[in-house]
Amino acid sequence: MLVDRLRELVIVNGFNVYPNEVEAVVAEVPEVAEVAVIGVLDETTGEAVLAFVVAGPNAVSPDLTEAVSSHCAARLARYKRPRDVTVVDGLPHSATGKVAKGRLRAQARRDLVLP
Repeated sequence: MLVDRLRELVIVNGFNVYPNEVEAVVAEVPEVAEVAVIGVLDETTGEAVLAFVVAGPNAVSPDLTEAVSSHCAARLARYKRPRDVTVVDGLPHSATGKVAKGRLRAQARRDLVLP
């Protein structure tokens, strides 16, 4: 049974997507050092899954986003796959060491604002 924070639950076309499940699959990619998954509003599906990844020191893949996307395509149902994979230098952490997903949501909202 998967347990996650309710407010982090992503609902894509009425299906529940638990971020920790997607994060576990993305973390299987050897070039990924750290991952965080959030949900953002989407006109078509209600919400969409976004993944933020930090490349590890042994990253040899020229396109980490492609490696993550293809791995997710093989291991996850279509509605659970990240719509976008963003490679970042580092993830924001709270004082307790957890990933500050609120800051990632704010960044995603700023990046998705249309001009």
